[in-house]
Amino acid sequence: MRQPHVVVLSYGSGNVRSAVRALERVGAVVELTADPEVVANADGLVVPGVGAFAAVMEQLRGVDAPRLIDLRLAGGRPVLGICVGMQVMFAASTEHTEQAGGEPVPGLGQWPGTVSRLVAEVVPHMGWSQVRPPADTVLFDGLFDSSGSERFYFVHSYAAQTDPAALLEQGSMRLPSATWATHGEDFVAAVENGALSATQFHPEKSGDAGAQLLRNWLTTL
Repeated sequence: MRQPHVVVLSYGSGNVRSAVRALERVGAVVELTADPEVVANADGLVVPGVGAFAAVMEQLRGVDAPRLIDLRLAGGRPVLGICVGMQVMFAASTEHTEQAGGEPVPGLGQWPGTVSRLVAEVVPHMGWSQVRPPADTVLFDGLFDSSGSERFYFVHSYAAQTDPAALLEQGSMRLPSATWATHGEDFVAAVENGALSATQFHPEKSGDAGAQLLRNWLTTL
């Protein structure tokens, strides 16, 4: 059986080696690169993200990632965003702008909605939390027993808090399907939308559950 070839996008984001190792452990051949030809031809592309939204967007633009991601998705080639790599798929973020009264920072705009600061007693949200996937999930297939108690590891202060499907006009297009979690308030923990998937949590740090989620993603390549 052929091993899927996955590129973890190299653009300056920290702590990507754990994602590379986690994907290798579940059976992928993994390459850490931003080479446009390799990114375009890989079976799957993982967009990691650590740090501030605006800085990640600047780094992504530095390697022409917005265009490369658009090209992959236009061709139905799978992309997986992780943590801030999920947040940048939305239209904008208010990180570091709300207190200064500035305009939200534009994201990649694959989904509508603005990423904003969590309202909770303790921020950042750091640790293990339950998630609530939709019935038609692929990423979480086989991960939940009757108790629905599977947990994943989160480290974040900002999140999308509106279902992107609710912001799109109902029509013939395939609508994004959201998974939810709660920390002070409900927020979007993952989105599945055809070739584009993303998680706010870190599957590479989520033990057996995270490994199974990555295996599930590899089945879509």
